[in-house]
Amino acid sequence: MDEQSILGNNHIEDVRWLCSLSESELDFLMGLKTLIHQRAKKIGHEALVKKFDLRTLRALGFVLMENLKGQLKDLSATSGFECNLLNHNLNGSFSSMTIEDLIPYICSDRRKRIADMFFQDTPPNQKQKIGDGGCV
Repeated sequence: MDEQSILGNNHIEDVRWLCSLSESELDFLMGLKTLIHQRAKKIGHEALVKKFDLRTLRALGFVLMENLKGQLKDLSATSGFECNLLNHNLNGSFSSMTIEDLIPYICSDRRKRIADMFFQDTPPNQKQKIGDGGCV
């Protein structure tokens, strides 16, 4: 399987970051994407959704979490408020992963939602090829 079929239009840095997210952080990002889709559909500009790629969602999630962190800074219970949504530069194992290393995160049943997010705009024939044995 070639790099383009795995990454789609995404940069490997963004894919590494996405794979490093926890389930709740993925839920947040998926909810954000769903909200964007619903609002664009409501105002009659569904083409706007395609402009919200992984890099844009990453930036939007970062801004929203920074805002939340700022609003919660006075609460003692939120000391140590950290999440991977706030990480611009990954450290640890994800920062050096190759595409082959990322495949289990993208293709596992537990992280199937990541693959769905990547290939949402992929043509159906390519989706079928990836879904039928493209994952190792």
